[in-house]
Amino acid sequence: MKYSILFFLTVIVLSCSEPKGEKHAIISTSMGDIEVLLYDQTPLHRDNFIKLIKEKYYDGLLFHRVMPGFVIQGGDPESRTATADAFLGGGGPDYQITAEIGSPHFKGTLAAARNQNPEKKSSGSQFYITIGRPVTDMELDQVEQSKSIKYNPQQREKYKKIGGLPSLDNDYTVFGEVVSGMDIAEKIANMPANPANRPLDNVTMKIRLK
Repeated sequence: MKYSILFFLTVIVLSCSEPKGEKHAIISTSMGDIEVLLYDQTPLHRDNFIKLIKEKYYDGLLFHRVMPGFVIQGGDPESRTATADAFLGGGGPDYQITAEIGSPHFKGTLAAARNQNPEKKSSGSQFYITIGRPVTDMELDQVEQSKSIKYNPQQREKYKKIGGLPSLDNDYTVFGEVVSGMDIAEKIANMPANPANRPLDNVTMKIRLK
């Protein structure tokens, strides 16, 4: 079953709390390094990501899905030895992570992919980095109305200034953010890709704790 980025309706008031932790990881790719901060307010996702990093689970995997203005996605273990024509996105460990939904999808956020399970549980390993674009007040109004979300003034200003993907809010767990190397993420997002959004040239990763 493929882990992707889907859309559902529900009700929530989004948290705007700032990350309190100092847990950083370096995603080294064949295009350059991306440093991320892992949020303490999503401990299940934070601890699972750290566990997999220590196990070297991600080393040699690919960013198998890239979409300009949307996301870059990786963490499928089947990508390690995948042939060029392989359809990726369904692999992972034999567990899912309980949803810890709350933070908005601002540009540069790190979030967990998932399948269509009703509890919105996350993939045990697949993640994505939000690319997005600047968002207008009208677009935020539409998201608020369709998803029963209420953004505060600070969240609105951030979405309008740096951008993101409010259409994903309340459906996926955001568990970190890029603190350096966003230019690398954007380069990866803009790579030529096949119809399944897999880069024509493999983008490998290796993740370590800082």
